[in-house]
Amino acid sequence: MSSEPFDPKSVLHLDSWLEPFVPAIGHRYNAFKKWKDTIQQHEGGYDAFSKGYDKFGFNVGKDGEVVYREWAPNAKEANLIGDFNDWNRNSHSLKKDSFGVWEIVIPPKSPGECAIPHDSKLKISMILPSGERIERIPAWIKRVTQDLSVSPVYDARFWNPPHENRYVFKNKAPPKPKSARIYEAHVGIASAEPKVATYKEFTANILPRIHALGYNTIQLMAIMEHAYYASFGYQVTSFFAASSRYGTPDELKELIDTAHGMGITVLLDIVHSHACKNVLDGLNLFDGTDHLYFHEGGKGRHELWDSRLFNYGSHEVLRFLLSNLRFWVEEYQFDGFRFDGVTSMMYKHHGIGTGFSGGYHEYFGDGVDEEGVVYLMLANDAMHTIFPSIITIAEDVSGMPLLCIPASQGGVGFDYRLSMAIPDMWIKLLKHTPDDAWEMGDIVHTLINRRHLEKSIAYAESHDQALVGDKTLAFWLMDKEMYTNMSDISPMTPVIARGLALHKMIRLLVHALGGEGYLNFIGNEFGHPEWLDFPREGNGNSFHYARRQWNVVDDPLLRYRYLNNFDAAMNHLEERFGWLDSPQAWVSLKHEVDKVIVFERAGLLFVFNFHPTNSFTDYRVGVHEPGQYKIVLSSDDKQFGGFDNVDLNSQFFTTPMEWNGRNNWLQVYVPTRVCIVLAKV
Repeated sequence: MSSEPFDPKSVLHLDSWLEPFVPAIGHRYNAFKKWKDTIQQHEGGYDAFSKGYDKFGFNVGKDGEVVYREWAPNAKEANLIGDFNDWNRNSHSLKKDSFGVWEIVIPPKSPGECAIPHDSKLKISMILPSGERIERIPAWIKRVTQDLSVSPVYDARFWNPPHENRYVFKNKAPPKPKSARIYEAHVGIASAEPKVATYKEFTANILPRIHALGYNTIQLMAIMEHAYYASFGYQVTSFFAASSRYGTPDELKELIDTAHGMGITVLLDIVHSHACKNVLDGLNLFDGTDHLYFHEGGKGRHELWDSRLFNYGSHEVLRFLLSNLRFWVEEYQFDGFRFDGVTSMMYKHHGIGTGFSGGYHEYFGDGVDEEGVVYLMLANDAMHTIFPSIITIAEDVSGMPLLCIPASQGGVGFDYRLSMAIPDMWIKLLKHTPDDAWEMGDIVHTLINRRHLEKSIAYAESHDQALVGDKTLAFWLMDKEMYTNMSDISPMTPVIARGLALHKMIRLLVHALGGEGYLNFIGNEFGHPEWLDFPREGNGNSFHYARRQWNVVDDPLLRYRYLNNFDAAMNHLEERFGWLDSPQAWVSLKHEVDKVIVFERAGLLFVFNFHPTNSFTDYRVGVHEPGQYKIVLSSDDKQFGGFDNVDLNSQFFTTPMEWNGRNNWLQVYVPTRVCIVLAKV
């Protein structure tokens, strides 16, 4: 069925400032429509087109027959080699069709028994027009492993376990969360031990922590197989292979299934913005040419990331990438994706050396890579069509308008965008501005400055801020005393008191005011005491910083547990009142002298006192709904490392009189560096 023509009203009712750019948006939409119609006409639509893994790579029939197909148009001869044929380059030749697709059918050894043993090694061996022989890991391979004692290069594996050994999913995926509370996690660093942690350990030890903290979504990083552990998963070599560093495909399935059983949605950090430039175990120069999956020459190379850039205008590349998305949903039951490097995909300059002023000409001018934008439109449209409950999140620093509007309306089609300006703001404040010079108006503006009807994921810090070379919020706040004064046995020093207080306030302010979703990086919830640094040459390949020190939050004498308690209380309160799924907050006060912020959202009244020394008694705040109120959360509570100066049993009654633009007011006691949340009784 042909897509509908673009209707300018679909975007102008969202933002009238887009009017001068309607032709550019229409052009983009028409390019998307043309691709969608082509896929419908020649491939039978998204459903068939996104099942490329049923055609390419290795597929096993019920009788044990193996069909292997590979797209390599430049090759003149191709043979399948491996343990199964003693690496004989002449025994298993492939045939090539007019589209450059090579194929071989390998009959079963006996009825139901594959001629290629499960978990055995293999490669495709090709001869180029020059006569040169090259050998590659199959592009659609589902399992690759490394033996680092022999070589850092991956080996392709024929993954075909006996049916009785395959993991069977037991739990249905939970419904799409109305309020996305996301726990960003990396399996490898999830142990306190200096090693690469496993899927099984994450399932047993970390999922219960995440569940207890009240997060309803996990975003798993570095799952797609990547060449270099220290790349954080961003140098992908095999797009259909779950990283073997952490265990087997079945163990990853068990992790996701167990999370589903806890009611937790699981997202995959997907890397379609670029690919590792490795030749022997990546897609680069796969059939000897520079331009099979990628643009050739400089256009196909990312100078900062030292990686290859996909040609999103290629039919077969689109099949590969759309099928890759579907594969992770079908095979592993992922519930959606956080797309990495979206800015790089949408602009010819890839965001390198470019600041975005917010001028609309930057989003619809010559700097835009229309093919990249159209691929994202197709990806979002296809996945939401096939899987209506799927979640997609864009990591985009540019602020592209319509990023989170459906492709059918001229948008790019994501569900959420990451609010990347928020963590930058906190780092700048903590680094350069004394507490008494913080501008409440600027803080609020950064938190509420998001596009109407486009959802945002707010976060105070993510993995970016946790990496070596930067500092976490806890480190900025308390690094001078984190190793000496975080015990309850030692006196509460001004540095630690300030650090604990601001850590809680910052996170609740971001959670409640900053978006329609919230994200936290593994360990940051309890103020992880050290940065994150993967084993690499520069640190003697040490695992010392490539782990999470759960021991400090589990120690009943250490103050880290207070931050952990507050994180859980904050999430559980959101679950109860649903502010992330509510309209944007009404901010009634940004007092620059008192350093007080007051706002209402989801029927709750939030009061933050950022003043470094002043506490306020009988502080008058406006509120819309009249009635009796009580405190439902106070950062000053003892269980959160506070001083217990706020009486949680206090009752607050409104007076019907306009105050700060609200119909009523009530009076609260709000100590220095404390936030309180009130709800109607």
